Amino acid sequence: MKKCFSLFCLACVVFWAAVSSAQDDKRVVIYSSVEDFREEYFHKRLNEEFPNYEIVIEYLPTGNHAAKIKAEGLKTECDIFLGLDVSYAASLDKYFANLSSYDYGEYVDELVPANKKYMTWDRWSGCIVTNPQVLESKGLGMPNSYEDLLKPEYKGLIVMPNPRSSGTGYFFLFSLARAWGTDKAFDYFDKLAPNVLQFTTSGSGPINALMHGEAAIGFGMTFQAVTQRNSGAPLEITFFKEGAPYNGTAFGIIEGKQRKQRVLDVFNFLRSTLIYEDKKMYVPEKIFKGQEVDIPNYPQVPYADMTGIDSEEEKAALLAGWTY
Repeated sequence: MKKCFSLFCLACVVFWAAVSSAQDDKRVVIYSSVEDFREEYFHKRLNEEFPNYEIVIEYLPTGNHAAKIKAEGLKTECDIFLGLDVSYAASLDKYFANLSSYDYGEYVDELVPANKKYMTWDRWSGCIVTNPQVLESKGLGMPNSYEDLLKPEYKGLIVMPNPRSSGTGYFFLFSLARAWGTDKAFDYFDKLAPNVLQFTTSGSGPINALMHGEAAIGFGMTFQAVTQRNSGAPLEITFFKEGAPYNGTAFGIIEGKQRKQRVLDVFNFLRSTLIYEDKKMYVPEKIFKGQEVDIPNYPQVPYADMTGIDSEEEKAALLAGWTY
């Protein structure tokens, strides 16, 4: 009897191991730092295209995204990374599969990495976003410069992403350090901090706070502000004289995972189809030669000088000085 029971238990173990292995053979894990409304669309399209695969999209703020890949290394469950800030991607490339077999010719030259360990997913700029209704309710006018944001009447009405966890927050910090010099930029943020209601974890935080009337002014993403405006939200977009900070995000495959056909299938669909749909619907700023902007009410973006934004050393130095 004991022998029969042992054989039964062993059969169960073998059966569940086989089931688990079969499930694993259909599973593709994507670490993503894109916004929830874009992720929902991606998930829908991927499920339509690959009904036999189990596609998991795990959202992570970009700083956490990079930290998780670094901590897990090649043992990570992640197969594909998506929406990872390019400065983080450049510093983590030893964990990424070589993509040199793919054609980079369609990309604008400045967005092609020398090592071809990742591809640019999008380019996105920042702007100052305001909720005029909240400003009007408090008897306040629109700010016209970064200096205006230091006025005491804006105390508790400003939301900015934290550069330590958000690519959006970092490119605002970087752009002012480049425009004014590091010391003046940090002095500015020391003066701004008392007026800041919250330094949010993600770049979406300021827009969300503005949408809920919790703040009046946000350091936000242009494409997200346009998306909400086109949905009827009472938001205004302003670019100050220093120009719009911008950065790019990357996507690619974790080294070793390119040997799995299901991972290649999903990655190839991202590169051949979904990236274009994303540019058409959400983030139209130019990454491809000849790319057109189709989104209504998208402003002409006056880009700031962001030379060096992908420098790991520069980023480490600036974040070391950030205390909020």
